Amino acid sequence: MYKTKQGECWDEVAKKVYGSEKYTGYLMQNNLPLLDIAVFSAGTVVNTPDLPADETDIPIWRKQG
Repeated sequence: MYKTKQGECWDEVAKKVYGSEKYTGYLMQNNLPLLDIAVFSAGTVVNTPDLPADETDIPIWRKQG
């Protein structure tokens, strides 16, 4: 769970929570009731589930096994 600050957008939340804006889509998929919000008000609660264990956006050279 993450509480937004006034003026934050989806990509900013993804970067703060997951370390990269590339997870914006994942964050949005897990917060469907909030999709009509482009710019958050202070205190909006955003669901921030852990990233899947089989994260496929990892470069091939970083994958183990």
